[in-house]
Amino acid sequence: MRDSECIHFLQWALPRMHMRWEGFRKVRKQVCKRIERRMRELNLEIDGYREFLTHNEAEWSLLDSFCRITISRFYRDRGVFDSIAREALPHLAGRALGRGDRTLNCWSAGCASGEEAYTLKIIWETLLSREFPALAIHITATDANSRMLRRALRGSYTPSSLKELPPPLLSQFHKGDEYTLPDRFRQDIDFLQQDIRFEMPDGPFHLILCRNLVCTYFEVRLQEELLNRILYRLLPGGLLAIGIHESLPPGASALMPVNARCRIYQKTE
Repeated sequence: MRDSECIHFLQWALPRMHMRWEGFRKVRKQVCKRIERRMRELNLEIDGYREFLTHNEAEWSLLDSFCRITISRFYRDRGVFDSIAREALPHLAGRALGRGDRTLNCWSAGCASGEEAYTLKIIWETLLSREFPALAIHITATDANSRMLRRALRGSYTPSSLKELPPPLLSQFHKGDEYTLPDRFRQDIDFLQQDIRFEMPDGPFHLILCRNLVCTYFEVRLQEELLNRILYRLLPGGLLAIGIHESLPPGASALMPVNARCRIYQKTE
């Protein structure tokens, strides 16, 4: 299948699944390879696969699964996690203790194979836990892809997944054929298989990371709907981080930027 054929197909198919072509433009090769493999299984060319979809409603669910992007790294977008470590988490910890909370609850939405959730845990245990000894951290990490979640539970990663980690944090891993997280960084993290369009953890949360997911891949109307459901789970004064190349949909009046460059927002009181 030529790249131009796949582009044309995605521009036709994605809106029918309430997704945006713009979000897939740079990552389309991952999706196109999956579609091409499926076409070979069916012995179809691209026009035949389009016709197959029009007569087989169940195939749309499979195509939807092909559109789950699995790009993930520890400390992805270093400036964001620097800001979270130096500003966001200490601020939230102080507020939590002032409320009488004993746990800082965080949600990593679209966690893929766990790098983002584990990054939060490593930052807390390595840099902040001594400053806030009366406060624990609990992280809920969700993703629709069961294969990615199995990788997350293993807690072992190739060097390419860790290339953005600062050396003091990288040194926390056990190094062998892969880099493996010690048990203390794997505690108090719950990995749940959830498709954010249909299911979300209950919360409430002090911090929600929903980066490179809702505001990238879904149509604007669906973004607005999901953002309202996300904010329902965010405590007043809590923080929401989206991807650095993302923009909030219209109507996000309950959020004010606290770090516009890093796309970190606070829910108004």
